[in-house]
Amino acid sequence: MVDVAKLKEIARETVSRDDVKYLIGWRQGTFGFRAAPHFVNKPEDVDQLIFSPLCSHNLATYLTGVEKLPVPRGQEADSRKVALMVKGCDSRAVVLQLVEQGYGRDSVVVIGCPCQGVVDQKKVEAKYPDMGENITAEWGEKTIIFNLPSGKTEVPREEVLAGKCLTCRYPNPLLADAGAWEEVAVWGSDDYADVQDLEAGNPQERRAFWEDKFASCIRCYACRNVCPMCYCEDCILDRLNPQWITRAVNPTENTAFHLSRAFHLAGRCIECGECERVCPVDIPLMKLNRKLTKEVRENYDYEPGLDPEAKPLQASYRPNDKEDFIL
Repeated sequence: MVDVAKLKEIARETVSRDDVKYLIGWRQGTFGFRAAPHFVNKPEDVDQLIFSPLCSHNLATYLTGVEKLPVPRGQEADSRKVALMVKGCDSRAVVLQLVEQGYGRDSVVVIGCPCQGVVDQKKVEAKYPDMGENITAEWGEKTIIFNLPSGKTEVPREEVLAGKCLTCRYPNPLLADAGAWEEVAVWGSDDYADVQDLEAGNPQERRAFWEDKFASCIRCYACRNVCPMCYCEDCILDRLNPQWITRAVNPTENTAFHLSRAFHLAGRCIECGECERVCPVDIPLMKLNRKLTKEVRENYDYEPGLDPEAKPLQASYRPNDKEDFIL
């Protein structure tokens, strides 16, 4: 588990370094069961940092969005490092961004935070509705402890954890320069039951399932914008010349949009579940992403975000790769 006091001490030391621009972590939100990203550039702001079951955001998304504005004449670019707090799934995003050369290893300081699971906001808000006050939470022994206005209450963690945490294989950071932690046990199990349930249906049933889900899409692009692996400066989904996908909101274009994203993430999705968390119409996007993750894992024995020295899937050809599934 994470020693929050030691975590703050490490954060304070990191922010005080001359070669660090700022640190990105989490702080308590202003409403209900929420935390918020926290940008720290002064040692005194470290006291607001938290690490709790409310810290669901994958902060690696911000690393590829670090300011890249033109430097005014006579000034030099700020080449200082950015420090980042990461959970296990977040660290996989950092590893894969490094593999894809989204930035250099010498431009980031990674602070590891082993995770025992983060809550699903929709589950806890349904369980405790109309909770307008600030709620804090902590991990208990196989429970999540909420500090409600009426007092502390313990809930079995399976009841309120995000779906990604129930299948998490890597709760401990896979890459870290510093950490205030002892490793936590891998307690989730991943037999891809969620994917297999859908695979069991016939093609017509699967098509009907996704047509129903995609019909509700409002094309807000929240899933793309929050994804740590969707950082292309020139996104094909935005192109107007040539226009591959129109911006019309209808089942055909919505399907094309989501399938394009899913295949772009094949062998790249690190299963952080951010796309599904932010979807305002509750499309089960991780079912789609995890289907491709399952295929890549079974057919190529490849999992993204585990080794910063590895090659991307598309560049990791091996003569003994299976071919019996290729049409």
